[in-house]
Amino acid sequence: MQQITFNMKTLHLYGTAFYDFLRLRKRYFVDELGWDIPHDDEVEMDQYDNPLAWYSLVLDGGRVVGGARTMATTAAWGEHTYMLRDAVQGKLADIPADIMGGEVANARVWECTRLIISDAVKGHAERSLCLSLIVDGLVDVAAAAGAARLISLSPLPLMRALRQLGFGAERIGEPYRNDDGRLYAVLAMPACAETAGALRATHRPRAAMVHAAAAA
Repeated sequence: MQQITFNMKTLHLYGTAFYDFLRLRKRYFVDELGWDIPHDDEVEMDQYDNPLAWYSLVLDGGRVVGGARTMATTAAWGEHTYMLRDAVQGKLADIPADIMGGEVANARVWECTRLIISDAVKGHAERSLCLSLIVDGLVDVAAAAGAARLISLSPLPLMRALRQLGFGAERIGEPYRNDDGRLYAVLAMPACAETAGALRATHRPRAAMVHAAAAA
C-alpha cells in the first residue's frame, strides 16, 4: 500500500486519485448508507471539498482503497466554515447543533471527515494497515501546519480501532444515532507527529510510505 497527501494545488500530480476518492465516497456514503449529500451518478462532493482541504489517500496497485479529508477549524469558504462548526451553527440539519458543546475555531485544531476504506481491502490486518496509513497522513498534514489536535464526527467503533493502532483517540461529545442506524460522536486525538509515531511504534510495523509534495 502507498500513501499520498495533497490539496487542490497538488492533486494533479496524482492522476485520477482525487476523482477516484470521490467515486469511492459516493459508493459508500450515498449508495450503501443512503446519506442525502451532494452527488451525481459517479461521485460525491460537497462544500468542504475546496482549496482549504487536504487529503490523505491510500493506493493499492494504483487503485484508491481508502482516504479521508482534513482542514483547519479556522477554515472559511464562502458561507461555510468546516463541517462540525457549521453543524453547531445550525447550517446542517442532519447533525445535532449540540454535537460538541460549542464552536471551535483554532489553528491548532483540524477536523477530519469522509474517512473511508474500500471493501476491496480484505482482512483485519490489511484494513488496520490501510486505516493507519490514512491517519498517518492526516497527522502529518495537520502537524506540518502547526496543529496539535484532530477532531472528527465518526462512528463510535472507530475510537477503539484508533486506540488499537496507538492513536490517542477519545470521545469529547455525546453520541447520537444517525438515520443510517449507526451511533456517531465527536472524537479527538493528538496531531503531534513525533508523539503519535512513538505511540504507534510499539503497536504495529511501519509500512513504506510515499508522501505527496506539499503545497507552498
